[in-house]
Amino acid sequence: MIRAETIYAGYNGQVILENVSFTVGTGEIVGLIGPNGAGKSTLLKTLRGILPLLSGSAALMGVDIETLPAKDFARRVAYLQQHVEMTFAYTARDVVLSGRYPYLSWWSQEKAEDLAIAEACMAYTGVSELADKPLHAMSGGQRQRVLLAKVLAQQTPVLFLDEPATGLDLIYQEEIFRFCRELAAAGKTVLLVAHELSLAARFCSRLLLIAHGSLLADGAPQAVLTDELLTKAYGAPVRVVENPLTRHAEIYTEASDGRENAHLLSVILERSERGETVV
Repeated sequence: MIRAETIYAGYNGQVILENVSFTVGTGEIVGLIGPNGAGKSTLLKTLRGILPLLSGSAALMGVDIETLPAKDFARRVAYLQQHVEMTFAYTARDVVLSGRYPYLSWWSQEKAEDLAIAEACMAYTGVSELADKPLHAMSGGQRQRVLLAKVLAQQTPVLFLDEPATGLDLIYQEEIFRFCRELAAAGKTVLLVAHELSLAARFCSRLLLIAHGSLLADGAPQAVLTDELLTKAYGAPVRVVENPLTRHAEIYTEASDGRENAHLLSVILERSERGETVV
């Protein structure tokens, strides 16, 4: 479904990622993981055609992405961006219906079929009761479920989701990942950016670890989520252990002894008490 070959990606003349190659098959949930600023969102935007390829090639369902017209692209891939700002009072139904735009002519209105698809997608993500509520008046979890309904209404075989669970509480985070797993089981291909490593370990079929301008690892979660690889990627001592009760991976950083920070804090407090300027 997705093929990337020796991709160089970035923006404003700056190369963020170099020599990235991978493939994604039908029905996979592939998580893009790595530290902030590593280039995960840049890669997703490049594969979606939002950012131009600097070098290399990418194909979607066997077709070079640089040859795909906008509407054909939108019928193949639905993209949920990282931050969605709504300055107008668009309701949930308005937002979900906007996912039908690839199938409409510029002069045409939504048909009964489009309305039925939107209603079905809202029912699936559990937001039917919010249909007439403005998006800006919703909680973060409600908003994310509405936006997921929108990308589902687009009815594409591939979904690109940029941090769909970030900022949500535990219940909504797991809910979003479960939706993705159900969609993959139904034959959709999902490529998502995730910072929730434990959830990515549980729900993704594969992980791509991106750091230091390259693809450090590509494989099953247990092969990618290792002390060595995560420590290298995040630049801090990371440990991965299996919870003996749940059998799920738990990932954490090893804390330093804190003596240096404690000394600096004591100096700052002493100078502050003496009325000295602290720089």
